[in-house]
Amino acid sequence: MSATQNITIRDYVNGEWVDAADSPTAALFNPSTGQQIGVVPLGDEKSSRAASKAAADAFISWKETPLPKRMNYIFALHSAMVEHKEMLAQAIALDQAKHISEARGEVQRVIEIVQMACTIPALIQGETIPQIANNISGKIIKAPLGVFCGVAPFNFPALVFGWFIPFAIGTGNTFVYKPSTESPLFMQKMVQLFEQIELPAGVVNIVHGDREVVEAWYDDENVAGVCLVGSSPTAKAIAAGCGTNGKKTMLLGGAKNFLAVMEDAPMQELIDNLVISGYGSAGQRCLAISNIACVNEAYDELIERLLEASKAVTLGDATDPDVFMGPVISAAAKARIENYIEIGLAEGATLLLDGRNPSLKAENADGYFIGPTIFTDVTPDMRIAKEEIFGPVLSIMKVGCIDGALRMIKNHPMGNGACIFTQNAYYIEKFINNADVGMVGVNVGVCAPHPYMPFGGIKDSLVGNNKVQGKEGIDFFTQNKVATIRVVEPTGSGAKQGETKVSGQESDNSVRSCVAS
Repeated sequence: MSATQNITIRDYVNGEWVDAADSPTAALFNPSTGQQIGVVPLGDEKSSRAASKAAADAFISWKETPLPKRMNYIFALHSAMVEHKEMLAQAIALDQAKHISEARGEVQRVIEIVQMACTIPALIQGETIPQIANNISGKIIKAPLGVFCGVAPFNFPALVFGWFIPFAIGTGNTFVYKPSTESPLFMQKMVQLFEQIELPAGVVNIVHGDREVVEAWYDDENVAGVCLVGSSPTAKAIAAGCGTNGKKTMLLGGAKNFLAVMEDAPMQELIDNLVISGYGSAGQRCLAISNIACVNEAYDELIERLLEASKAVTLGDATDPDVFMGPVISAAAKARIENYIEIGLAEGATLLLDGRNPSLKAENADGYFIGPTIFTDVTPDMRIAKEEIFGPVLSIMKVGCIDGALRMIKNHPMGNGACIFTQNAYYIEKFINNADVGMVGVNVGVCAPHPYMPFGGIKDSLVGNNKVQGKEGIDFFTQNKVATIRVVEPTGSGAKQGETKVSGQESDNSVRSCVAS
């Protein structure tokens, strides 16, 4: 490793960097070159519980911190991210190898999410119901719960931070965050910003590792809830572990997203969006288009124009502004995607464009690159149509009408997102109402909701009910605390000494029912 790329990733606990000199480590690679650039500590139950203990200790004072003061930290974090957004984007482009243009876009979106978190004071307002009975009112407040823990995937190290941490700490909780061991550099840079804004020690803690770190949370008495963006099997495993111990969960799972192409689709706009959606981030995002359901009338033109556009996609180093697409995350990911290409061929699909062995510069020859790949003659029962490939592989299927596309979407066990390209208002309304997914796009390739709105799928793409972003995100990190309040006239204010006076009829049954329990 060169001196400029000898990166040591460290845990951050109770406001201090932790040197895990005796712990095992995993190699950190630059996917654009295949070269090792650093090491990542692999924590265990002990390091996990040390972080949750620090967060629990910090919660005692943090929850009592006045809301305006807590929000000042969120405002300061927003400003710091704006000031250092290029540093943050370069970190993502280095170890996650998202192309620098997309890395900048991810950081910008997270800045917008943090901006949305600045509205927390308006969104945690409680409720008061006066005169439930004589001199009795009811009050609901949104209160923090304690320590939350979060697990991030490799593909969106910044976005998932934004979904979890600003909302958790803004509402008065503290946090333990486990980045992916394959893309931890973004959070190392974020810790520098935490220190810049002087965030109190223990409010946010970073710990690295694998399953052992996460499984330690299941019966940890300091932990109130766990958040995840990852695969559906991992989400179900965390749900089982946390459910046994009564912990709150927000778990976003896998995806297999559909695009319906109608006969009146605006074709150039469709192709432009499809290239971005299918090949952006090398296909490694939960809202990337994977399955294309095209009506017969549009099929030939779609194939011709998509093939031409796909062949024009340039591959190279994620930091090179002159290329369109960077590598996939690892050698293992590259091998898995190549195996799916073999599976598609074996199942009888036609490989219209093969992304294996793309042309690259010499310095990227050992990187983990897969070029745009297109299958035609795909049927819904094929594995390439059913399973999440998480790479730049498109499967095209013919349908007779919009109902055929909607049936495919409904029959798939995952339900993250689906898009339609059409100019027909009837198709648009029918698709919005009947596409069996959590997020719908109309004439867009990536149906990611704005930060003001909830983000999340349904069916196997979401374990449980809680989604991220917007008011739903705030609701997850708070609990409704209900108070029943009877107003009693103070002694000495018209009542005899030693006697309590209650206005209204003392025999009022509604009063008695309210105070009975």
